[in-house]
Amino acid sequence: MSDVVIHAENLGKKYTIGHQTQQRDYTALRDVLVDNARGIWNKTRDLVQGKPVLYGDTHEEFWALQGINFAVRQGDAVGLIGRNGAGKSTLLKILSRITEPSVGRVTIKGRVASLLEVGTGFHPELSGRENIYLNGAILGMTRREIKRKFDEIVAFAEVDKYLDTPVKRYSSGMYVRLAFAVAAHLEPEILVVDEVLAVGDAEFQKRCLGKMEDVASEGRTVLFVSHNMGAIATLCDRAILLKQGQIEKVGMTDDVIDYYQQNVAGKEGTALSERLDRRGEGEVRFTQVEFFDAEGKAVSTAISGQPLTIALDYEAERDFTYLDFAVGFRTPAGSPLILCRASHHVGAFNIPQGSGKVFCHIDDLPLADGNYYLNVSVQQNKVIFDWIERAALINVITLDFYRNGSTPDKGHSPILLRTEWNVAPTAQRSSDTQPIEQFSRPTIA
Repeated sequence: MSDVVIHAENLGKKYTIGHQTQQRDYTALRDVLVDNARGIWNKTRDLVQGKPVLYGDTHEEFWALQGINFAVRQGDAVGLIGRNGAGKSTLLKILSRITEPSVGRVTIKGRVASLLEVGTGFHPELSGRENIYLNGAILGMTRREIKRKFDEIVAFAEVDKYLDTPVKRYSSGMYVRLAFAVAAHLEPEILVVDEVLAVGDAEFQKRCLGKMEDVASEGRTVLFVSHNMGAIATLCDRAILLKQGQIEKVGMTDDVIDYYQQNVAGKEGTALSERLDRRGEGEVRFTQVEFFDAEGKAVSTAISGQPLTIALDYEAERDFTYLDFAVGFRTPAGSPLILCRASHHVGAFNIPQGSGKVFCHIDDLPLADGNYYLNVSVQQNKVIFDWIERAALINVITLDFYRNGSTPDKGHSPILLRTEWNVAPTAQRSSDTQPIEQFSRPTIA
């Protein structure tokens, strides 16, 4: 146990939520006076007892975490995975000493650098230069240490042009680049990173993963929360799966991810209208996803290289103009493969209030054998109305994709393409030079 840097014992976090009871059909003045007196008494009692003052007539206890036990050794890269609301961010806040546990204890050895929310510890009126020193001091860096790392931090964040601009004028991407650069260059014994990296672009996310790999390779500890199973599999050697505030499984990353994928896949039959893990304003909501083959027959298995139509059922609370629908194919590990967006092809749609269907047709499905998840979304400009990850699961089989009898290599790539090949030898000597014959496809008898 000498090399254990994080040890959680029976960790739990409880929140108390206030609810408003349903109003009575008839309320007398006497009832109003009694309710107000009762409310004042309850708030005074809570203050005296050191409890939080909650608004509402009834209180409910909610355990965000319960019975959490695990140990992390020095040099481990551990991924925390689970559905939205599983308790991942709450656990990281406890480990980062932002909030206290309700029960249990956690022992941490070493300096912790946390990146849980964009711009945490930044002062909006101060410039990027001033916030580097401020945020570094908050994270425990000395002024000499910050000065030594300053140029490296600025180069990583790519904000040199705006270094003396107040950070309130930064975009969210610039915010998170600067915040991550400061935290990562702190050289902590333990680096804690939440899904905040989703704000950055693909190139920045790649550099962040590379930096975290460097931290892990130097014998320091990384705790990483992400819904991108590909990033978890790349960075982490161990993983912890949380479900409804409790640990569902702990082990090697591949084993935990496989268990998680099977667990999620078993719930794909849930109607989209009942899914709670969705984002958006909600004025347009998806209710169902269906697949159809070239003959219009509903299928759950598609054939690679053959047509596939995706039907999205929706409900709209009012008339809409310029709605952009999108479908994204992802691997079971969460890596993006194909994005089909209406605005890239036919433009946006105008739809009336009520229910309807929108169809996405693919002439030649370019996916190899395997199972693939679909993310679906609908938005208007930058406003998202509905976004559901893993909205549906489609199984793909490969028959004669290349239409010449050859079989694609198994497990080499999830994407298949039909290509043409030719060869052009370099110039030969004098009369040995021969014209290149026109390329022709081989014929299969």
